[in-house]
Formats: sequence, structure tokens, C-alpha cells
Amino acid sequence: MHTFHSQQWLPVPTELVFVFFANPANLPRLMPTWQQARIEEASIVSPPPLLKPSSLNNVFSVLAAGAGTRLTLSFRPIPFSFIRLRWVAEIDSFLWNHHFSDTQLRGPFAHWHHTHTLTPETRSDESGKPIPGTLVQDEVQYRLPLGKLGNLANALVARQLHRTFGYRHRRTRELLAVNSPA
Repeated sequence: MHTFHSQQWLPVPTELVFVFFANPANLPRLMPTWQQARIEEASIVSPPPLLKPSSLNNVFSVLAAGAGTRLTLSFRPIPFSFIRLRWVAEIDSFLWNHHFSDTQLRGPFAHWHHTHTLTPETRSDESGKPIPGTLVQDEVQYRLPLGKLGNLANALVARQLHRTFGYRHRRTRELLAVNSPA
């Protein structure tokens, strides 16, 4: 089993960042454009009610996918490929404004489990002024197909995950209209 970690801090309220990531429509927008990702099928399960409703969640909670949601995504595995891979995933854990996880049911990996964890975090600018925001942490546990032969390819897969999440971080900043790098 392999593990990949990634994190990004955003000067955006946690509630807004959470509903952005919990909205399945944003998933293809966060994948590299050459993959031409698209959602082929979706069975959306509503998230649980909020324990501490906020004005942001009341507006956006209808767009969130809760535990039990199943998505079928298709994408190109390499640039200019005529082949599209299908990936079926299910959200298996969901806690408002804290985390959600998805597990691959069918797809290119022998095993894939991705947990998105969001934590409110205040940082300071150059002048020491506090800036409230959100730390987004991703943990992916995966196993490659083909046993030991598949493990030989892990360096390539890890490098691709690093690039994919780098792209995802840039796109997240663009889509949430965050101007300054953090």
C-alpha cells in the first residue's frame, strides 16, 4: 500500500472551501484539462443536516454530496489518448466542514481511498496581520494493480499524483478567486 499526502492553505472560510470540494460538479474542473474529465453517472445522496448551520452552508448545502453518493467519472489517461478510463467511486465518510472520503469501486487502481480534511487555520501576512483561512489536506492510500510489477511503476504514479495535485491547487485558487499565493 502506498500513501500520498498533499496540503494547501487558502485565505477562504472553511465552510465555503468545504462546499466547493463537496460539490461533485467541481471534480472535472479540478482535473488537468488534457484529461477531459467528465461525470458520466451520478447517484447523489444528500449530506446529513448541519449541526451548527451557518449562512454559507445554508446557501450551498444543496450542492454537496454526502456518504453513499456514487460517481462514475471518465477521463483520458494520457494526453491525446483516444481511450477513456472509467472510474467509479463512492463517498464513504462525510462530516460537515471537516472531512469526506471516497473509495474507488472500479477503476485503474487495485485500491484507492482519498480523504479530504479541512481545518480552519489563521496565518499572518508580512505585516503580522492575521488572515483567517482553511488548511486543505489530502491523503490518498492506494495500491497499484499487477502486484510487484505494478509497484515498479509507483515512482511514475507518485510523480503524476504530485503534478495532478499541483494542478488541483492552482485551479482551486483560480476557481475560488484567491489572488495571492500562500
